[in-house]
Amino acid sequence: MPRRPMPIASAWYQWAILTFIVGFTILGVLAYLAYSQQPPIPARVVTAGGETVFTHDDIMRGMNVFQRYGIMEYGTVYGHGAYLGPDFTADYLHRSSEFLLARYRNAPAGLAAEERLIAELHQNTYDSSAGTVLWTADRAAAHAAMVTHYQAMFRSPVSHGGAQARWIADPEQVRQLAAFFAWTAWTATANRPGHPYSYTNDWPSEPLAGNHVTADAVTWSVISIIGLLGGTGLVLFFFGRYDWLGWSDERTAVRFRPISEVALAPAQRAVVWFLLVASALFLIQTLCGGLIAHYRAEPSNFFGLDISRVLSYNVARTWHVQLAIFWVSASYLATGIFIVPLIAGRERRGQAALTVLLLVAVAIVVFGSLIGEYAGVNNWLRAPAWYWIGHQGWEYLDLGLLWQILLIVGLFLWVFILVRGLKGTLKEEHHGNMPWLLFYSALAIPVFYAVGLLARPDQGFVLTDYWRFWVVHLWVEDFLELFTTVVVAYMFVLLGMVRYKTAIRVIYLDIILYSIGGVVGTMHHLYFSGTPAAHMALGATFSAMEVIPLVLLTLEAWGFMRSGERSVIGGEHYHRWAVWFLVSVGVWNFFGAGVFGFLINLPVVSYFEIGTNLTANHGHAAMMGVYGMLAAGLLLFCLRYLMRPDKWSDRAAKLSFWSLNIGLAWMAFANLFPVGIVQLHNAVSQGYWHARSLDFILTPWVHALEWARLPGDALFIVGGAIPLFWMCLRAVLYPNPNRRAPETEIPARLLTYEEEAPAR
Repeated sequence: MPRRPMPIASAWYQWAILTFIVGFTILGVLAYLAYSQQPPIPARVVTAGGETVFTHDDIMRGMNVFQRYGIMEYGTVYGHGAYLGPDFTADYLHRSSEFLLARYRNAPAGLAAEERLIAELHQNTYDSSAGTVLWTADRAAAHAAMVTHYQAMFRSPVSHGGAQARWIADPEQVRQLAAFFAWTAWTATANRPGHPYSYTNDWPSEPLAGNHVTADAVTWSVISIIGLLGGTGLVLFFFGRYDWLGWSDERTAVRFRPISEVALAPAQRAVVWFLLVASALFLIQTLCGGLIAHYRAEPSNFFGLDISRVLSYNVARTWHVQLAIFWVSASYLATGIFIVPLIAGRERRGQAALTVLLLVAVAIVVFGSLIGEYAGVNNWLRAPAWYWIGHQGWEYLDLGLLWQILLIVGLFLWVFILVRGLKGTLKEEHHGNMPWLLFYSALAIPVFYAVGLLARPDQGFVLTDYWRFWVVHLWVEDFLELFTTVVVAYMFVLLGMVRYKTAIRVIYLDIILYSIGGVVGTMHHLYFSGTPAAHMALGATFSAMEVIPLVLLTLEAWGFMRSGERSVIGGEHYHRWAVWFLVSVGVWNFFGAGVFGFLINLPVVSYFEIGTNLTANHGHAAMMGVYGMLAAGLLLFCLRYLMRPDKWSDRAAKLSFWSLNIGLAWMAFANLFPVGIVQLHNAVSQGYWHARSLDFILTPWVHALEWARLPGDALFIVGGAIPLFWMCLRAVLYPNPNRRAPETEIPARLLTYEEEAPAR
């Protein structure tokens, strides 16, 4: 039986494949460069007198201590991690530089103390044949002083600045942790062989150590701006001149079928439990977010209570980040399962049982990992249990390795459920048609999350961070974006609001434009993480291109939504607030990912702001503004059919929509963005280490801005998250009574009636 051909030109399919292949070929080359040119981890750091300062094992075990206690969810290394604690690379470099400068100023006349310090730090004394790095006795003394400093910090009997009391009890572990920090600071100043800048491209900004923004960072920033302006102009011209997506062909008009006439199959009905879990996780996530925001306003306590004894900042922040991924993913899994029978025309027997099995598996992973992370950070687990079921230690990959593997298995189970439901449809369709695009986008989710398994505790931090950002960027920012585009397009097609040909063109546009910029743009995270300058050159250039599709897709998304709204005639619009959530996705995509993202992706800006509030501003506006708002919209779409019609509340949906959007805008524009701008200025004027210090956060008017975030957070939680949970709970208590048996045919137009198009 011949497959149904593509309804659009095959060139769309071919260009999508080509751009995908080219993008990942470039990433493969950059992976080779990262491996071959990573900073060396010496066998020993020694003095001229033969004293061993620390060893390779000390560095690696120190990195494992950094992981084990979740320190990356408190502060940062190379600018990556959480934002309350210091950046330990910059902190070690600044404090040790001050120690050495004080010594050299008291030394006999010779080179000026400042010149001597800079020359010593930037001289690369690594001997590859012996595997040693040579330090002066003074530098060894500076390291000993730093070990004492970190012993006092991590073994303090009282909590301080959000860090829990007696965080690390073993002094040997703190000594190893200091060795790891020392190695990162060494890579930040020792010149890369054959180049006048360090392994980290002279990051962080530290005048005492002679670290300043490099010519490469300035040059590639200029090229990025030129590419952005030129590329945006060309794309807007061509898409304004030619109707490539086919909006002029849209003549669809629909009337919603009454909910009482929409009967659901067993797996579709089981989705309600997924949505209840997703909304509960979202509520918990917002509470954790409110707590960690409060830690910045009141680092020592919570309205007078030392809450760090029970829930330290690093645990709360770990849960906040992990739950963001979990609740959004749960909403996507549920929506995928819900729409498959509508696409296939029937639901196969056994799909409901598989859906319940998947829900149980997800619950085990979610709550098992949260408990394990708490136990790991509190040192209740010994090696190797801390790594397998505790805190794996990498931001966004915090969950223990066992939970990570189980989550990957669960995601593949979800893909199996989708494929099983679509089996007959896939056989009938061309490999470039929408059912296959749904399969490809779903399959990419477990495949690219599995890349995180390459972040191992027995390899250097630079390589681990390289693979971690494949998950952070390619999985979170690119392939979840692709899946959402496919699902939303399918949703509008199933509702009869947009024609199939237009929807599939939108999907291919997304694939092509994101493959051009987004794939290689992954490297914008790694400008200063020990990778060679090629990563900065390509990462900056392709990151600028990421903004072009965001501008275009925002315009096309508006056309998409207007087409959907315009197509509904008469009666009640069942999905008005779901559609408005999708409209907000377009707005936040432009601001959060586009404007705020481009700002910090310029190397010359990233050099000073990485790991500051501007990074958090981009992260919140993009993650919640795009994926969170979309998840809420998909949740409302499914709930409309899962809940008894008389129990539905448009008022609750409206309250949630406005509270979430106003709360997020308040968070961004009243706190994160203004504090981030001041932090950027402080990093340039006083040094990056100071902009990341507790002293900066407690600056009176910065401190006032931290408190100013409270009303927005309260509105977000009370008016936004709670109504969503309440509506999901009502759907469980008052389900839609209309049932459809497995294998019974589902009408192609189950959700709407098609009407004659209104005159225009």
